[in-house]
Amino acid sequence: MIKIVVYLNIILFLYSCSSQSIYSGKIINQEDLANINFKNKSTLIDKLGMPSYKDPIENKFFYFTEKKTKKSAFNEKTDYSFVFVFEFNENNEIIKNTVYDLQNNEDINLIKDETDNEIVNQGIIEKVFGGVGPQNELPTSP
Repeated sequence: MIKIVVYLNIILFLYSCSSQSIYSGKIINQEDLANINFKNKSTLIDKLGMPSYKDPIENKFFYFTEKKTKKSAFNEKTDYSFVFVFEFNENNEIIKNTVYDLQNNEDINLIKDETDNEIVNQGIIEKVFGGVGPQNELPTSP
């Protein structure tokens, strides 16, 4: 019984001494970060690959990258966490690039706009009897 406890302590000690790097999103190396000023969409995709998210409305690419170092089950540290945003014009040329450091919350501004909620603006009778009565039928194809 004592041997089992000793072996478990040795295993836990060795496990806690090892460190592990955990990457999330795109793995972007220092060479890519040194030359982040790309000219157009095709060179951007050639260097960094497909983006983490594409915004088709505003014609933007978003690249997320994060590295965490885990030394033990209770000791995890975020080394870096960035979002790179590239905005394109109609010719697929990069017109603006922005880097957001997610560890530095001072760079991030939240918008305080709210979406209108029509249910709140309804009266009590509309809330109670809103589903009662004839419903408009949806058009069907013949």
